[in-house]
Amino acid sequence: MFIVLIRTIILFAMVIISMRIMGKRQIGQLQPYELVIAIMISELASLPMQDTRIPLIHGIIPIVTLLVIQIAISVLELKSDKARTFFDGKPSIVIKNGKLVLSELKNQVFTVNDLMEELRMKGYFNIDDVEYAILETNGQVSVIPKDNNQPVTKSDMNIQINAKTLPVIIISQGKICWENLKIINKTEKWLMNQLESANIKNIKDIFLAIMTTEGKLFIQDYSDYEKNPNKKQEVEL
Repeated sequence: MFIVLIRTIILFAMVIISMRIMGKRQIGQLQPYELVIAIMISELASLPMQDTRIPLIHGIIPIVTLLVIQIAISVLELKSDKARTFFDGKPSIVIKNGKLVLSELKNQVFTVNDLMEELRMKGYFNIDDVEYAILETNGQVSVIPKDNNQPVTKSDMNIQINAKTLPVIIISQGKICWENLKIINKTEKWLMNQLESANIKNIKDIFLAIMTTEGKLFIQDYSDYEKNPNKKQEVEL
């Protein structure tokens, strides 16, 4: 009995340490490969606890191996967009301009009932209240409502309503996201002009640049991020 108690404590500590190293995320925020690793770790930890004939090391080594794999994949995703797409997939637009994108729903095996449930949980009961809905890689749905369905609407205040666009990452960790630049129909020359107006000379100095829903270019460089993560720049276009 005492041996079982000690084994349980050791394996419990191993699982807790593993989950801490994997990061502070809720189950619903895990990427598919992270969820698989978490399930495998819990299963591997339970086997030596249930059967004392299994050496404790046979539970610890696989757990450490899976943890190393998870860390390696995370580092690889930071370095490579292709790796991130391979392991995590891409967000999918399932509602565009208030209309269902049926092809994306089929590709993601995501039913209309699933989508309606997600929308209701976010307070939207009609599809035509939504400008865009995006199925994220972790299975959650992000919603951009139409302007006239905001809690306090511009139309109620007789303010001109401007069409919203999707936020798009233009530069990530010093690298231009060429595919996203094409999506917003902009060129490298345009981007360089915007950076020049923000007194930024080198793209590699930029930690993140995003085209916001208002059509502004949000920029945060590495020096700002390291000294003050909340500091940002916005360039009027």
